[in-house]
Amino acid sequence: MQFSFYSTAPQKKAVLLSALALALLASCGKAPVQNLTQSVDVKKAAEQPAPVKPQAEQAAGKVVVYQMFTRLFGNSNNSNQPWGTIEQNGVGKFNDINEAALKGIKELGASYVWYTGILHHAVIRDYSAYGISQDDPDVVKGRAGSPYAVKDYYSVNPDLAVDPAKRLQEFQALINRTHAEGLKVIIDIVPNHVARHYQSLDKPAGIEDFGANDDTSVEYKRDNNFYYVVGQPFQVPVAQNGYQPLGGESHPLSDGKFAENPAKWTGNGSRLAQPDFNDWYETVKVNYGVKPDGSYDFDRLPADYADKSVQEHAAFWQGKDVPNSWLKFRDIAFYWLDKGVDGFRFDMAEMVPVEFWSFLNSSIKSKNPDAFLLAEVYNPALYRDYIRLGKMDYLYDKVEMYDSLKLVMQGKGSTDAIASVQKGMADIEHHMLHFLENHDEQRIAAPEFAGDANKAKPAMVVSALISSSPTMLYFGQEVGEAGALDSGFGDPSRTSIFDYAGVPAHQNWLNDGKYDGGKLTPEQKQLREFYTKLMTLSATEAVFKGAYQELHTVNKGTAGYSDKTYAFARFNDKTKVIVASNFASIATSFALKLPTDLVQQWKLSGSGFELKDLLSERKASLKVTGDQASVQIDLAPLESVVLKF
Repeated sequence: MQFSFYSTAPQKKAVLLSALALALLASCGKAPVQNLTQSVDVKKAAEQPAPVKPQAEQAAGKVVVYQMFTRLFGNSNNSNQPWGTIEQNGVGKFNDINEAALKGIKELGASYVWYTGILHHAVIRDYSAYGISQDDPDVVKGRAGSPYAVKDYYSVNPDLAVDPAKRLQEFQALINRTHAEGLKVIIDIVPNHVARHYQSLDKPAGIEDFGANDDTSVEYKRDNNFYYVVGQPFQVPVAQNGYQPLGGESHPLSDGKFAENPAKWTGNGSRLAQPDFNDWYETVKVNYGVKPDGSYDFDRLPADYADKSVQEHAAFWQGKDVPNSWLKFRDIAFYWLDKGVDGFRFDMAEMVPVEFWSFLNSSIKSKNPDAFLLAEVYNPALYRDYIRLGKMDYLYDKVEMYDSLKLVMQGKGSTDAIASVQKGMADIEHHMLHFLENHDEQRIAAPEFAGDANKAKPAMVVSALISSSPTMLYFGQEVGEAGALDSGFGDPSRTSIFDYAGVPAHQNWLNDGKYDGGKLTPEQKQLREFYTKLMTLSATEAVFKGAYQELHTVNKGTAGYSDKTYAFARFNDKTKVIVASNFASIATSFALKLPTDLVQQWKLSGSGFELKDLLSERKASLKVTGDQASVQIDLAPLESVVLKF
């Protein structure tokens, strides 16, 4: 999630790591739970059609996730007025994501689509005709609102529907269309916080809103959903740098006030009745049974549960009593699973105790063993706890791999870091999802990052092929979107998640809803072709789920091989591949040596072997002399080869 007007992803990490102990003591937990089989009859309550399941077979290669910011994806309007309304700037709809759009995503090797911004979050638009209360601009970021300030977990954003009264049905139809194309569906769950004004209109019978039964006379109670600043009303933060809600446009609720008495703790953990402007003031923190002093009010997992199965974790929680917030999020997850959602991306997971994840994820896996569970975690010291104790399938590899590749792309770092990162991740590499862009990060083509989308090419080859983990693409990345617009609340260099806007490079591929790339420039077409070829390799070649050996260390000092070059091998019983990438803006040539142990392991003998580059169809020859082997590699600026035996 993005969290403040002037925020950056590194600042987000810093805020997280410096927050109060309650927010950071996320690797433990203590708690009493009801039987896991108890849940609402969600299908009956929602009265939705039975979901269509994906029909395509699992690809031979790795998982590819395509992240779509749904509000922006299908929008053809290119007016892009700062703080513009839907009427001025347009908005993408569920119905815009048609068969052609999904086929275009599938071309990129995708197996999952992460539909970002689906849940009904706070938004500055009058939907009172549909029974929806209006949101206050004083506690909403942007006009379109942050997707991480969820207002109703049992509904979807009315902006995305042609008919807001049928918004759930329109999203159900999108799930069905996605499945029909052989793709699976991921949506966000934001467990750490909800919108300041949470009000569910579409919750099933028997479900209570967050905070509905809280005792607000105390700061903390185990089964309260929120924490309270007793005796003090909430005050809107003091704005900084001339900020005005809606860019200064008048609004009946924009008066510098928001009624909340007593004040609740803010989403990032601030205990002040008047949070700072850079706090996540549009949200309130959810209570998971962590006391204000940082101690736990729930059963702790024994240490040996790091080695136990999902089924054993589920059994651990059977019959135990857990905090009410745990049950609420289990019901939410079950609700969306019953609608055909295939997995979840968990926002800011490390700000929630790991025992909750053991409980929730083992519940989810008991219901759908194939559910895809991805978590945003930025503290490397917690990675293994959230994978092994929290039973996450995948975590963001942001702080290690992404940050290292970013520095290399910017010309500020050495490829030596890549070898170090991958070595350090050896025991959990499969669980560390790789990406170069997402909604929190700067666009590679932005001047503030690299200023040239082509600089992503070698980094993308390394990111996508170095491990067995999934790879994620962010919409527009494949055509070089620069995120240059000043859309309102968000900063240029990132595509705004707070505003109504168009996404110019992506709109060239969108081509007024044809999704055929008809307006792409020749350079944009070439870039998309590169991504299509690379990601298809990743998704279809089983070798990239096989073994890894870095070739970087043994080649340091070789003529032409520098710290702007990186090489590694991937192999299994049937296939051997050598990958080499040039991050430099000048061409290079070198004789890439294979280490002796790899020559012996691969049982290379004879005079040589012919290799084919899977990216360009070029040929290369591997020369073998005894236990020595090398291949001559010539790389243009920013070029890579994927040489297959």
